Amino acid sequence: MAKVLIYICYAIVGGAFGAIGFPYIWTGIFGANVSPLLNNSIVNTLIGLIVFILLFSWAIKHIENSLKTVESFLAKTPNTSVLFGSLGLIVGLIISFLLSLPISQIEMPLISNVLPILLAIFFGYLGVRMGVARKEEWLSILSLNRMGKKKAVETIATEQKRNENPKFLDTSVVIDGRIADIIRTGFLEGPVMIPLFVLEELQHIADSSDSLKRTKGRRGLDILNALQNEKKIEVRMFEGDYDDITEVDSKLVRAAKEYGGVVVTNDYNLNKVCEFQKIPVLNINDLANAVKPVVLPGEKLHLLVVKDGKERNQGIGYLDDGTMIVVEEGRRFINQTVDVAVTSVLQTSAGRMIFAKVYK
Repeated sequence: MAKVLIYICYAIVGGAFGAIGFPYIWTGIFGANVSPLLNNSIVNTLIGLIVFILLFSWAIKHIENSLKTVESFLAKTPNTSVLFGSLGLIVGLIISFLLSLPISQIEMPLISNVLPILLAIFFGYLGVRMGVARKEEWLSILSLNRMGKKKAVETIATEQKRNENPKFLDTSVVIDGRIADIIRTGFLEGPVMIPLFVLEELQHIADSSDSLKRTKGRRGLDILNALQNEKKIEVRMFEGDYDDITEVDSKLVRAAKEYGGVVVTNDYNLNKVCEFQKIPVLNINDLANAVKPVVLPGEKLHLLVVKDGKERNQGIGYLDDGTMIVVEEGRRFINQTVDVAVTSVLQTSAGRMIFAKVYK
């Protein structure tokens, strides 16, 4: 591209020199007997173009290298330096032009013709230096005028960033169904993303020959339909897919990682995978455990023992919220309501387990 530009400049300069200068040369050589062909401006332009290119073709490579050097320098120069340097050059040239107007009226050719050129070089250089050297001060002045607007823009950007933190739902949390109630309460912010690969997995589950899986899949599809009609939060379909990954959970993790989102799940293993990969995760079971009534060791409870436990002589009972209580030596009280004292509480992402013993 640079070489083409050089040839165009050569053509313009050579053609102009031929059209203007060659008539005087022909007159000096042939006098009044100049051929009409040589008096033709088009012919002189072509001759001048050819002669100029032939005489100065050796300089094309050097000019091209110089242009590449300038281009490389400008590419490494910060944009602010180029901008304020250019503005300083323009201001310097305007000042030199205004100063040259009275000087051009002086009837001394050396002063009226040469001094404006020197002024243009001096003030142009000075303008560039002032623009580049004081660019930080110019930026500060501009920033002061826009400070109020900048704060407003930053506030809006922060709010948008907070709201645009997408929540990716996995299959288990959709089938669970509690996510719909959580969204209705307004505890979940930002757009909710329903990946198509999760929807496809739900469809396969709903078409399963196993009646229990089929019921769960259909309930998940009903939950998604309910979420689509939810007005308190924006629900979007995520159409991205990853052909190199077969597992739905792995696709979900990749999507959340690429789009800076949060995985919403109640799958204990997926929760651990997200934590290992430093991906934010919201576990519905953790939320459910957090809002359960606090039971402290030593607290007395009135409990119905419904079945025996895994260990010998253990009995199992449940609180109203579904929390399981393991009663030591409680097997003999099955189908009876007894008073128990809490001995310890075990809290995990998979749920909460309370240990107690019968007291009289």
